[in-house]
Amino acid sequence: MDGIINVYKEAGFTSFDVVAKLRGILKQKKIGHTGTLDPDAEGVLPICVGKATKICEYLTEKDKVYEAILHLGITTDTQDMSGTIIATKNVDISNEALEEVIGKFVGRQKQIPPMYSALKVNGQKLCDLARKGIEVERKARDIEIFSIEILNIDIPLVSLRIHCSKGTYIRTLCQDIGEAAGCGGCMEKLLRTKTAGFALEHALRLQEIEEIVKGNAIKTVEDILIPVDKVLDIYPVITAIKAADKLLWNGNRIPVKMTDYKEIQKAEFYRMYNAEGIFIGLFRYNKATKEFKPEKMFL
Repeated sequence: MDGIINVYKEAGFTSFDVVAKLRGILKQKKIGHTGTLDPDAEGVLPICVGKATKICEYLTEKDKVYEAILHLGITTDTQDMSGTIIATKNVDISNEALEEVIGKFVGRQKQIPPMYSALKVNGQKLCDLARKGIEVERKARDIEIFSIEILNIDIPLVSLRIHCSKGTYIRTLCQDIGEAAGCGGCMEKLLRTKTAGFALEHALRLQEIEEIVKGNAIKTVEDILIPVDKVLDIYPVITAIKAADKLLWNGNRIPVKMTDYKEIQKAEFYRMYNAEGIFIGLFRYNKATKEFKPEKMFL
């Protein structure tokens, strides 16, 4: 069983909970997720099964789209409504002024990760330190907010659609917007609608997946397992000739003359297929040696 399942993570589950439950449902040990969602958050969580776990790192690199509700006037220790309130202020800002404040957060910027996160400092998770009342210095990270669409303003609540780079904490963004608005703020709700090419409308809840596995649904497991090469479709296709089969099967480098490579192709990575159209893996092109070197093999 190899492929990626588009899972709808429900509130109350950690990303690791989802993985653990799917191991039981699918009777498969080799399972990994592609980017942590907070327990209270919901939405798209692609799960890699079997050989597909090799591409988890590639999927976590992708940009993401969220729908969030910002609650102005409240600041908490966790930057969301699940935490302890540490400050409250009256919200005295017009819709026009708030829109201007929010617009300033679009673009490349530095963001300091929250203490309540799974990031590690000196081998310890920040959230574990935070629960002990310990706060440590965190390095600001480079992120990019590609766009923020204001869906609705009903003070103190503001609904936002955010398109951002990997590594962006929406909780922190909500708090920062609140501070810039002069009243503080935290995240009320979070829904991830897109990541790595997976969309919310196609995501399946754990119960739905369990019914499919049991044979109690129209769909089959094969229907919901997305092949690895389909997920890597941002990389161009390269096909090796029949004489390269032995090299491919042994994980060797493939000379460019044994493929259909054209000089006009400028990518660094390619999806390599054999002459029969079987997906072999992700290969990196070395211009100096004119060879394709295996990066990730999926045979």
